[in-house]
Amino acid sequence: MLCRAGATQYERSYSFGLHDGRLRELIHLYKYSGMRPLARVFGEWMAEAYPRGESFDALVPVPLHWWKRLRRGFNQSDLLARELSRRTGMPVLHAARRRRNTSSQAGLTNAQRRDNVRGAFSVPQPGVVRGKSLLLIDDVMTTGSTVNACAAALRRAGAARVSVLTLARAARHSDARILSASTHGLARGVSA
Repeated sequence: MLCRAGATQYERSYSFGLHDGRLRELIHLYKYSGMRPLARVFGEWMAEAYPRGESFDALVPVPLHWWKRLRRGFNQSDLLARELSRRTGMPVLHAARRRRNTSSQAGLTNAQRRDNVRGAFSVPQPGVVRGKSLLLIDDVMTTGSTVNACAAALRRAGAARVSVLTLARAARHSDARILSASTHGLARGVSA
């Protein structure tokens, strides 16, 4: 949505697959039922979608507010970033912070999603991102509002470039392409 409007703060976005069917079910088990071991498999799949032709200085997981992290017990994006780091050798940089506890994005309209996360992120130590090329990591991209707001904070702090890699993206994104079927019977898509 934001890409088509030219309103993104990130340069490119990549995803392993579409957020539907079995992949959606697995993500829900991981995120809402505490099935943390799935992060290893997801990290492997995200490594398949990792943009090999690009160079990044660090992986930056989208942060959770401390209250949400306490309730869930973990930050799903952080676990994905760590698993991807193991496979790529790329360091994980916890540069962004969530300043306020936002409402769940589920069930909100596109405009409500943008309003919900506007100003929600900060970079307490801008020097750690200044001039760097960063790959922002999240589990699912629906409208892109969350990653866009986080990328905006990183860019304001001086990041030279921010791209996004997610495990899945909403099927309604017209720019997502299905590349092939994985050995797990899940569709794999990568978007630019």
